[in-house]
Amino acid sequence: MEVVAGNGTLYLAAFPSRILVIDEATASVVDEIAVPHGPPRALVVSADRSRFHFVDTTFEHMTTVDIAAREVADSFTLSEGNRKVRIRSFRVAPDGATAILHVDAATKLIDRYEVEPYSLLQIDLATHEIQRELPWPTGAASFSSRMLFSPDGEYLYFFDRAEILILEADTFEEVDRWSLRESIEPGMGAIDFGFDDDLVYEEPGFFTNLFTVHDDAQDRDLLGIARIDLPNREVVDFYTIGPPRPIQFALAPGRQRAYGLSSSIDHYEFWTFHLDERRIGYRRPIEGRPRMALDVSTNGEVLYISSAGNTIDFYDAETFDYLDTLTLDGDMTSGLIVMPPAP
Repeated sequence: MEVVAGNGTLYLAAFPSRILVIDEATASVVDEIAVPHGPPRALVVSADRSRFHFVDTTFEHMTTVDIAAREVADSFTLSEGNRKVRIRSFRVAPDGATAILHVDAATKLIDRYEVEPYSLLQIDLATHEIQRELPWPTGAASFSSRMLFSPDGEYLYFFDRAEILILEADTFEEVDRWSLRESIEPGMGAIDFGFDDDLVYEEPGFFTNLFTVHDDAQDRDLLGIARIDLPNREVVDFYTIGPPRPIQFALAPGRQRAYGLSSSIDHYEFWTFHLDERRIGYRRPIEGRPRMALDVSTNGEVLYISSAGNTIDFYDAETFDYLDTLTLDGDMTSGLIVMPPAP
């Protein structure tokens, strides 16, 4: 590969039951971490970036991996006997002591299953004991379970379909609601914005991403870029860039640039976004594949294309030239985690 991607480490889960460790500088697999209960569905990085948390493909086991030691630190299940408890989603507190689990349970009887309603549980991660069952946020859909802690752990943000509920983390009492469906300026309609939960190059509590907004004056939808200060519940920057289209968005180190991947049937295209100049830069069609995920290297010079298969493709971030492909010895089951070197 002509362009060196950086000095970080890449991680992803793969069949049969492991996490692959990839050295970014050499673009090679250098280790693997064996995990129990089958391959992880997704890897969630802890707030201090020292651990991975994940749920297996049965949704029954939550496992913690020590990243530095490259070994499993803990694993537990709430299932017991003929009662199966499945963890649909979770969020670990910034201090790593507790986690909030969104679960459903079913008990197998001789002639039927008794299915329990969705519930939220606070778990002590050291003892695996249920500290308390939390009340479902008022007005939130029962199947909604996207959660995010504030950087200081004081608040929990519960993402419903139309608004963000802000809950006090200790008491779980609602302190505010923030609707992103309201107009962000006169004459504009509702904003539709996605929140990622592991933005490696973003400031804690901030989110930069694409959004769509409706222009009421001309009755049209527009694609734009917004930066959200979630703790202060403020849109600190937004600007439109053109008509909407499905584009994956990946922030680059330094937050001066971002990259996009536009995917449609038989047409795949890279985009450059100059965030400091609030404009679109270079665009180029590429030979794509049906399912692709976009990530940026730790030095910002290489783009990674992964997802659904056993290959990671490398592209030059400046020219979008194809550089190389890393072929793994098993299909991946999670997204790619890009970990910069320790400062």
